[in-house]
Amino acid sequence: MAAKRSATKRSARQAKSDLSVSYNEFKEHEGQRYTGMKIGRSHKWYYDQGEWKEKKITPDLWQIGYAVTKRRAGRAPEGSGVPVGTEYHWYILAHQNTTKHTANDYTTTLTGLKFKIAHKRAGSEKWSATPRTQRKRMIMFLRSVLADLEKHTGRDGAAIAAAETPGARKRRQARTPHAIGRHAAGQRRGVSRASAQRDVRRATRMRRGNIRH
Repeated sequence: MAAKRSATKRSARQAKSDLSVSYNEFKEHEGQRYTGMKIGRSHKWYYDQGEWKEKKITPDLWQIGYAVTKRRAGRAPEGSGVPVGTEYHWYILAHQNTTKHTANDYTTTLTGLKFKIAHKRAGSEKWSATPRTQRKRMIMFLRSVLADLEKHTGRDGAAIAAAETPGARKRRQARTPHAIGRHAAGQRRGVSRASAQRDVRRATRMRRGNIRH
């Protein structure tokens, strides 16, 4: 019996060691080398009661800030993960859906993407990328998301156009002359673009004053 228990303990230790080695070894994804958790695996966390602050900038734009401690659901394999004190800078792009239940209570869900901009090793004072490089990585991430959105928008538009009957298309074109339609669309695009640019510039100025890399 004692020998069996000893063998079980050795097996558990070996499994933990294998997980640690697997976590820290180099892996490859689409030509990019990386360490850490394998692509496709997931984490689950519990968040303590945190503080969410938001400030209205324009009718549709808000500046947000959130600070909280998150705790792993379960325990990390022994020997895996980065050393205590390691820091990360993530950029998050997400949908927040809320439902109001009372004058003071909402339920909320957040779904989206987060992209690693940089990290700082434990005991180091330097980030893995300069502020300039971090901004470039954010631009790259946003461009890839924008390209994906435009691709899907184009598909949706093509599907709608294909489904429209010739008769319906003629009636729609008769109701909106091309010249007037183009002029109105150009005005709308100009106003929307200028408004969006002002919003982004204002939000960028405020981020520069409040966010430190």
